[in-house]
Amino acid sequence: MQKVSIKNPDMAWSISALILFPPEFDKTRQYPTLVSVHPFGSCKEQTSGEVYGKALARNGYVVIAYDASYQGESGGSPRWIENPSQRVADISHVIDYAVTLPYVDADKIAALGVCGGGGYALNAALTEKRIKAVIGITPVNLGRLFREGFSNFSPLATLGAMGTQRTTEARGGKLQVNELLPLSVEMAEENGMTERDVFEATDYYKTPRGQQPGGATRMVFSHAQQTLSWDAFNFAELLLTQPMMVVVGQKVGAFGAYRDGLEIFGRATASADRQLVELEDWSHYDLYDRQKPVGLAMDRILPFLKAHLGTESAQRKLENVS
Repeated sequence: MQKVSIKNPDMAWSISALILFPPEFDKTRQYPTLVSVHPFGSCKEQTSGEVYGKALARNGYVVIAYDASYQGESGGSPRWIENPSQRVADISHVIDYAVTLPYVDADKIAALGVCGGGGYALNAALTEKRIKAVIGITPVNLGRLFREGFSNFSPLATLGAMGTQRTTEARGGKLQVNELLPLSVEMAEENGMTERDVFEATDYYKTPRGQQPGGATRMVFSHAQQTLSWDAFNFAELLLTQPMMVVVGQKVGAFGAYRDGLEIFGRATASADRQLVELEDWSHYDLYDRQKPVGLAMDRILPFLKAHLGTESAQRKLENVS
């Protein structure tokens, strides 16, 4: 594994990423490559890198797991901005970097995202045709979630509050940084916050199970305005032409991944090969790191990638590589 800093001329900051290598990696050969996109409020050291990134690398792929702009160890200020347009642009910036690496086969790049990262990966594939296959693991359309549950189903009132807060900040007031989850499982229980997704997210992000310094689960409230007008699946019927796989758990929670997964599967009619994987008895956060559901997902992901990228860990010999 190698940590790198990705600088792009379109940005005033760098993206921090981990490159995960297959066993017996040979820098004189080219490999199929996955860009791994972390969830909303997460970081590269959590499920996108530690779980799916490592599993894919063990099976012959180079994987680049990175922190979104404004989050984790990547640059951008103020911190903890969640901007869907920037999140999707980050994927292209990472691919720009990947295609400069001599061991990356530029014709065999795929994107995989978890939760909100799944929605971003699917959206990126609409216009980023260097992505040859795309996988959404319990994908969430963050725009839909913000217009509904995250705004208490009052998006216009939320936009008004965001505008008021932004004016306060422009006049020198403090940033409003919202904590997205209870601070502990005990706090969730004490306050009756036991809805499946909220409670299981707290169990993942606020305990040693998944807790990482970069996974802040925070968001700057005033800078999330664009999220309410964004839709991960807009134009999917026309533009999502690549092979696509969606993996969802049938234990439904309030964040709506099951609904979103079925929606994009139904809408992606132009996809060259669309596959829906439903895992009975497993939930959204089970698919982050629980051994059995992740294993079931990988049992479907690996044949899918083999069909569309190949799995030979050494794709072809390069000339003149020192």
